[in-house]
Amino acid sequence: MSVPGQSKDARTNPRGIPYAPFVDKVEDYVTSRAEVDGTMKSFQEMISYDRLTGQCVRQLIQTRKYQFMEVNTQRRAGGLKEKIPDIQKTLDMVQFLKSRKPGADPIQTTFELNDTLYAKAVVPPTDEVYLWLGANVMLSYPVTEAETLLESKLSTAQQNLENCEEDLDFLREQITTLEVATARVYNWEVTMKRKDKTEHGEDQVAGEKRILPNG
Repeated sequence: MSVPGQSKDARTNPRGIPYAPFVDKVEDYVTSRAEVDGTMKSFQEMISYDRLTGQCVRQLIQTRKYQFMEVNTQRRAGGLKEKIPDIQKTLDMVQFLKSRKPGADPIQTTFELNDTLYAKAVVPPTDEVYLWLGANVMLSYPVTEAETLLESKLSTAQQNLENCEEDLDFLREQITTLEVATARVYNWEVTMKRKDKTEHGEDQVAGEKRILPNG
């Protein structure tokens, strides 16, 4: 019996998500009804990667692997959609500060201290900015370096979002493929049961005819 997903050379998309097995001929996966349960379980096999060791770990789960990955990818895409506008807004401000000439008049502005508290500030021309890097860490950067850093972060976030959206489309296709594969194997089993039942009934009738007394 061919077991989908167990080959080390199995095809994957660029992010390592495996293709679902496409069942064109059920006979390529099962040769008897006894193999149906094993094939169904193999369709549910999930390939996960240990983030700490980088080793490939295989584990059977009751819910489909693609649905699990779809939820995680949707969550990651949602985070990026919130993050990208913030990076863009910060980059726009850095570029504005960079465009101001030495000796220009200071500008008055307000900045956010928290969700409901703002403060007024006077900002003179400057060649230095402070950027939050996360985890309560703020560092000072020359304006030019800050612009380069933010452009890099923005480009990476946009590429990651594009990858997430591509992966979501890919996962939906694999979910559909897997549902079709499961249905085909199930229908094949039903057909085999009916065939066995019919053949058993015919054999029983033939046996009864052989033992009838001659008229």
